[in-house]
Amino acid sequence: MCILGKKKLKKLIDDYKCIYPYDYNLLDGDGYILTVKEETTLHYLEHKNLITYEIVFTPPNYVAHLTAKSKYGRMGLSFLNAAKVHSGFIGRLALELVNLSNDRSSITIKRGDPFMHIEFVTREGEPSPYMGEYQFQYLTDEEIQMYIPILKRTFNNFDELAKTWLRNKRLQL
Repeated sequence: MCILGKKKLKKLIDDYKCIYPYDYNLLDGDGYILTVKEETTLHYLEHKNLITYEIVFTPPNYVAHLTAKSKYGRMGLSFLNAAKVHSGFIGRLALELVNLSNDRSSITIKRGDPFMHIEFVTREGEPSPYMGEYQFQYLTDEEIQMYIPILKRTFNNFDELAKTWLRNKRLQL
């Protein structure tokens, strides 16, 4: 297992659209900094899901890990969900947050704010693509169709996978 550096991550983005769209300036030494799709304000003790602006695709030989930018932790924002993106997942990420600020003030995250680090880690063994109900979450039909050619060339058993994805979502082939 190893974390991809900037040069290898850039190649992964170019080859698989593992982050789309992406801004070269948001590549850091060990990953990419995801941004927020819509401005959100969390009041004290309020729980909300924030959706990433970027689509994430974790290719079959990788797993992604998430870490919050420390700026938000210092404000009192706490992240509730797991910090892993399964191999084979495609979609926008839902980040579950709660405001636990000591001064009980509201916290606003603006659209496009750098928010969460994502690091891609190599995995060993047979690819086992994500088959859960959240595959393609928060994607338009056009965005899903953009990934079909990538999925076809990435997974030898695409037709078999597509049957499951069709049952779980609105996938159209």
